Amino acid sequence: MIERIEDPEAKKAIARKVLEALRDWFEVDESREQYIAGSAGQIFLAAVEDGEYAGFLCLKETGRETVELAVMGVLREYHRRGIGRSLFEKAKAIAREEGYLFMQVKTVKMGVYEDYDITNRFYRACGFQEFEVIEELWGKENPCQIYVMNLC
Repeated sequence: MIERIEDPEAKKAIARKVLEALRDWFEVDESREQYIAGSAGQIFLAAVEDGEYAGFLCLKETGRETVELAVMGVLREYHRRGIGRSLFEKAKAIAREEGYLFMQVKTVKMGVYEDYDITNRFYRACGFQEFEVIEELWGKENPCQIYVMNLC
């Protein structure tokens, strides 16, 4: 079940639980803390499985007509159960309802890290298209792949 969470403290607690369990993807403490703090003011969706929060997704406005899938995580034990896809589909519906025309997401470019290749394939399967790679954003060792999607 996907819930929209409104309480800022609950958002941060759920984000912390999930992101700290996913240190392979969120290993930089400063970045992880920024995601957690930022989640308080963003559109926040949480997946509930077996009475526990199994994952979450945040949307952040980046322009009048554009929203970014800012951060998303699903606990490892819940991978491959459709939770990420359910979170994304609900987020896409909310973004459309709120009048956004485009969605973007940033990740590490395909071919750099195996774990991020899985992430890239997920975003592509959701319908995102490659927009550009910016090596300077996160450094040459972590080239930033930007994907976009038309929500119309």
